[in-house]
Amino acid sequence: MTSSLHRRLLRAAGLPQNAALGPVKLADLTAQLRRVFGGAAASADAAPAPSAVDALHRMKAAGLEAMARLAPELEVPAGAATSKTGMRQRRFANGAGMRPYKLFVPSPRPGRPNLVVMLHGCTQTAEDFAAGTRMNALAEAANCVVLYPEQTASANPQRCWNWFNPADQLRDQGEPSLIAGMTRDVLAEFGADPKRVFVAGLSAGAAKAAIMGAAYPELYAAVGVHSGLACGAAHDMASAFMAMRQGKPGQGHHSMPTIIFHGDKDGTVNPRNADSVAAQVSEGGAVETKEGQVPGGLSYTTTVRRNAAGTPVLEQWMVHGAGHAWSGGSSEGSFTEPRGPDASKEMLRFFLAR
Repeated sequence: MTSSLHRRLLRAAGLPQNAALGPVKLADLTAQLRRVFGGAAASADAAPAPSAVDALHRMKAAGLEAMARLAPELEVPAGAATSKTGMRQRRFANGAGMRPYKLFVPSPRPGRPNLVVMLHGCTQTAEDFAAGTRMNALAEAANCVVLYPEQTASANPQRCWNWFNPADQLRDQGEPSLIAGMTRDVLAEFGADPKRVFVAGLSAGAAKAAIMGAAYPELYAAVGVHSGLACGAAHDMASAFMAMRQGKPGQGHHSMPTIIFHGDKDGTVNPRNADSVAAQVSEGGAVETKEGQVPGGLSYTTTVRRNAAGTPVLEQWMVHGAGHAWSGGSSEGSFTEPRGPDASKEMLRFFLAR
C-alpha cells in the first residue's frame, strides 16, 4: 500500500496518520484500525465503539465504502477466522450499521455452488441455528454455501430481527440492506450461481426472510418461512405482538416461490400467520392437499400450488402437534421439534427445484 493511499484512508477515518514516507504494509494499517475498533479481543457480538461508528461514516463519506466494509472484519482476532464448528466468521457494514455473520463452505468440487441464507430466531445465534436445523450437513451434500447473518444485542436485546420496524422492512434500508449486502458479497466471493440464491428463517428470522424475498426478487430465487409472519403484518412492537397472538394479514403480494412450515400448536406465533404468508404469493393455479406421517413421529398436512409448468410455487406444511420449533430439527439446537418432517431437507429440495 502506498503512503498516499494509507494517509487518505487514515484521514477519511479520522485516525492518526503515519508520518513515515515510503510503502506502508497493510498489517500496519490493520493494527491501527484494530486499535480504534476495540482491539484484537473485541467480542464478535459487541457493537462497535462510538469512535468506530464515526470512522465508518467518515470512510463512507470519503467514497471508501469498501474499506468501511473491511474495517469491522479486522476486529476478529488472529486465529479466530473460523468458529468452533468450523464456520468462517465475518462482518458486513454499510450506512445502516454493522452485523456479523458466519459461513459454511462445502468441500471444493466442480461447478458453481448454490447459496442459502439462514436467518435465526430470537435469542438464537448462528451456531445454535446451524446445529438445530442441521442445514450444513445437507448443504455439504448439495454443494451449497450457507450464510448465517447474526443479529446483535445492541440492535435488539433479544437478538430478534426487527421485522416489525418500518425502517427495517424496505429495500435498501436498515436490516434488509445489510442482509442483501452480505448476500451479494458472499455470492461474488465464492462464485455462486446468481440464479440459485435462497433465503429462509425461523420466527422473527422467517418474517425477515419473507421481507427479503419480496424486497429483492432479483437476488433471491425462493423463500422458506418457518413459524413466521407475512410482510407488513406489523408496524411497531404493539402490532407485532398482536399479529403474533392473533394472526394478521400482510400488505401486498408477490410472485416469490415460497415454502412454509408451521406447527398447529404454536403458542408464540399463531398458525393463522402461515395462511397470511401463503396469501401473499400471487402466482400459481390449482391447489392440491395431502396428509402425511413421520414414522414414529408427527403427522402433517401439505398444501401445494403449482405454476403452469407444474413446478410448485407454494408449499405449506402444517405440522400437527408441533409448537414454536423447527420441524425435524436436532435437539442440539434450540427451538426444534425432532419428531416432525425435516423442514431443512424439504426447503432445500424446494429451493433446488428452481
